[in-house]
Amino acid sequence: MRYLAVMAGCVVVTLPLEVVIGARVYRRWRRLVATLMPVLAVFVTWDVLAIHAHDWSYRHLTGAHIGDLPVEELVFFLVIPTCAVLTMEAVRRLRPSWRTGDEP
Repeated sequence: MRYLAVMAGCVVVTLPLEVVIGARVYRRWRRLVATLMPVLAVFVTWDVLAIHAHDWSYRHLTGAHIGDLPVEELVFFLVIPTCAVLTMEAVRRLRPSWRTGDEP
């Protein structure tokens, strides 16, 4: 459960970027999904191959799997990129010059 607790913490810490700052990442969910798809494709494939090769080992997991992939890994590949996009969009919202490339 530690792994999922860390992922929940990441969501809780970055949620104000959506609600307070107005990053509008969750409101534009189609864009977010389009952003996450390549990440999921590459890293889920990578993880599954590493699991089959016995290169990866996991501790502190719930034991739930989707195929050979631990649920926590799938959650990681969804949460961390989403938090990164939220952070980037919040910075863009707070620093409009970063959107246009103009220097302040």
